[in-house]
Parts: sequence; C-alpha cells; structure tokens
Amino acid sequence: MATEVESKVDKSVFSVTTLENADDEVAYWLTKTPEERLRAMELIRQTVYGYTEPAPRLQRVLEIAQLERS
Repeated sequence: MATEVESKVDKSVFSVTTLENADDEVAYWLTKTPEERLRAMELIRQTVYGYTEPAPRLQRVLEIAQLERS
C-alpha cells in the first residue's frame, strides 16, 4: 500500500483507557471493510511514528572484469 494518508488528527480528543468491555470497539471495527481498517491502521501508525520518506538506497553497480592471461 503505497498511498500516503492525508488527514489531520485532533490529538486533543484522544483518551487512554483499558480494553475491558471492549465489545463495542470490536463491533465497530467489524462493520468496516478490510481497506478501511488498513487505512485506519496506517493513520494511527503515521500519528504515532510520523510520516517519513523511505531511506534512499545505495545504487548497485555491476562491473565485469576480464582476467589477464599470462
């Protein structure tokens, strides 16, 4: 999934709670499609870790050398 999620998140509306009696939370996510769940997971990941571009990779160079015969 190479799509960047472009959303603004109001972090002031989040609260920390326990997962006791989380039946309503499970029921909510079961009503969502797998794509909606993945988008939500990516939004949460970007909120926690930030959005960063992938690190540039080293260019691979292949050179064939001829051996000199004596």
